Amino acid sequence: MRHTLPLAPQFYVTAQQPCPYLDGRMERKLFTALQGDSADALNDSLSRQGFRRSQNVLYRPSCAECSACLSARIDVSKFKPSRSQRRTWARNSDLVRRSTSPWASEEQYDLFREYLDDRHSEGGMADMDVFEFAAMIEETPIRSRVIEYSSQDSNKLIAVSLTDVLSDGLSMVYSFYAPDMARRSLGTHMILDHVELARSSGLPYVYLGYWVPGSQKMGYKAKFSGLEVYSGGSWRPMTNPAHYSADTHPLSTDPIAEQVANIQLPDMTPRRTR
Repeated sequence: MRHTLPLAPQFYVTAQQPCPYLDGRMERKLFTALQGDSADALNDSLSRQGFRRSQNVLYRPSCAECSACLSARIDVSKFKPSRSQRRTWARNSDLVRRSTSPWASEEQYDLFREYLDDRHSEGGMADMDVFEFAAMIEETPIRSRVIEYSSQDSNKLIAVSLTDVLSDGLSMVYSFYAPDMARRSLGTHMILDHVELARSSGLPYVYLGYWVPGSQKMGYKAKFSGLEVYSGGSWRPMTNPAHYSADTHPLSTDPIAEQVANIQLPDMTPRRTR
């Protein structure tokens, strides 16, 4: 199916497929291409409306009878680390951060394979080869960075985040890390470090992707203070995670045409040159 707005990007809907987060559910996504001179402006605008980037596509869950997936971000000004998070920060004080252009390396891919084989061996990315990995990292039409974390002693790469730089924050597109270093809590450390990066850059938010009540895979995101979720067309501070429901209902989502009509788009009129 295709839905369009006048003088605007075209929006499409994927076919239904099994949900990777909640057993027995079917997922569907609303998406549009990210390309051209207005790619940065479109990514900024749609990210503020719950969309996420995957290579040159922006997407948002649009399931027929389920609205459990909620886009989540940390309000940097309201974030205060918990005692456990402070211990994680101290435990990783020996790590060296390096920010690079979005280029894939063999070392990154080797770490990526270790991570998938240990954590997501049956997921949709399990069969991703080195060329597909390179496409995930390198096919970005916007301002993106690969942020690497290495051990100061061995200089061994142990964690990586593909991160987009938005006008109002940092968006952690995809992260992976050494699965045999559970004591370090590397996933948590990368989020904490991105909060510090955003703060030092004067950016108000860190976008974390989707939080899904009822999904153990996504439960860690609810542990960060200052968390906001996108619900009902606006960002709202997260209350008690237990108050959010993953129940299905036939009226839980608006019709696709309505969803598209309510999307706020940036000014994408081509500029005239003299």
